[in-house]
Amino acid sequence: MAAGISAVAFVLASLGKNSTMPATLVPFLIALLGMLIAAHIATRLLARGADGTLLPLAVMLHGIGYVMIARLSERRAALQTTWSFIAIVAFVLTLLIVQRPPDLARYKWTFLFVGAGLLMLPLVPGIGSSVGGAKIWVSIGPVNFQPGEFAKIALALFFAAYLADNRELISAGTRRFGFIRIPELRYVLPITLAWAFAVAVMVAEKDLGSALLFFTLFTVMMWVATERAIYLVLGLVIFSGAAYIAWRMFEVVQTRVDIWLDPWSQYEGKGYQPAQAMFAFANGGTAGTGLGLGNPSKIPAASTDYVFAAIGEEMGLIGATAVIIAFLLLLGAGLRVAVRADRPFEKLLATGLTTIISMQAFIIIGGVLRLVPLTGITLPFVSYGGSSLLANYILLALLLRISDSGARRRGETPDELTISERMEARRLRRAERKAARA
Repeated sequence: MAAGISAVAFVLASLGKNSTMPATLVPFLIALLGMLIAAHIATRLLARGADGTLLPLAVMLHGIGYVMIARLSERRAALQTTWSFIAIVAFVLTLLIVQRPPDLARYKWTFLFVGAGLLMLPLVPGIGSSVGGAKIWVSIGPVNFQPGEFAKIALALFFAAYLADNRELISAGTRRFGFIRIPELRYVLPITLAWAFAVAVMVAEKDLGSALLFFTLFTVMMWVATERAIYLVLGLVIFSGAAYIAWRMFEVVQTRVDIWLDPWSQYEGKGYQPAQAMFAFANGGTAGTGLGLGNPSKIPAASTDYVFAAIGEEMGLIGATAVIIAFLLLLGAGLRVAVRADRPFEKLLATGLTTIISMQAFIIIGGVLRLVPLTGITLPFVSYGGSSLLANYILLALLLRISDSGARRRGETPDELTISERMEARRLRRAERKAARA
């Protein structure tokens, strides 16, 4: 059904724009929808016990995003098709490689160093580049990507593994500061330093949206691991102080706050895009102008940062609300996976991965709607961008694997041997036969 919605939207957008049936309809159906259906079949074969709502929701968001990108730029649509293929391949490979989620916990320090290295990669002279004031891109030959998209998954794996091993020691707290119990420094210091390093690097790169994302990820996972609300309170206090300091110290933050409060006074300058987004929402009204009948191209970043405004114009309040509901359902499904998980590492990892997607959606949708100051990050599965699409499909595969693993342990799905376990069993049988013949 999600694939059908995407196909119908693609046809309507082409009819609205050109008044003719799109010549690329059949290649579109074969390419994009074929890949998404292949991902569904792979999930049913490799993770048959996984939550059945996660992939269809992601597919629907992916399809709507692709339709808007194709409606705005054929060149970007072609590139997004290529990245969609790569993302689906990575999705299937993740399901094939990660057979038992607890095995990932053994490599927590590896994930920490990989995540830290990826975060610092844009700062390396010669390969790092700055776009829109944020130095978050890496260019190696013809390939451009954002390593921070993959760093967030690596650091979520480290946080989950470390907290699963030390949550009781951190939660207990052997010292007191007033009425607050404080854990031993040796238990909380490694994860705090890792978090502080990630946020500091993001601030140095002026990637404030990702800095907020990492901050929220750490706070939520500490709260879930320790079950102590004090970490939420401390997180809110620290965030408030950090936001005030950033506003006082960084001109880019001051500019974004000014634009957030009053974009109209800077309409001829940096307030142009948020003002145009407001015009787009107003033009869309309740039911929208119709796919292909609006003017989202008047927003310079309509396929990236402001894709939600383009959806709001052509699909109206109804379509924009549907997208928000889809993200809320993704949030609910991810948290359901976390609640049903019976192992601390899987529970924490599912919570962290769900926080990444939902918080990222809140930051960018809230920014476009002027609920919060806008920070330049992608809308998961919807915005144009290969790095984001690839990372989010890997993240989705991990969530599905956690869901499937829990279903197998609960007996909802037969707990069969994994592919690697079958290969190891065959190898042992061959070795035994050779030994017997000898």
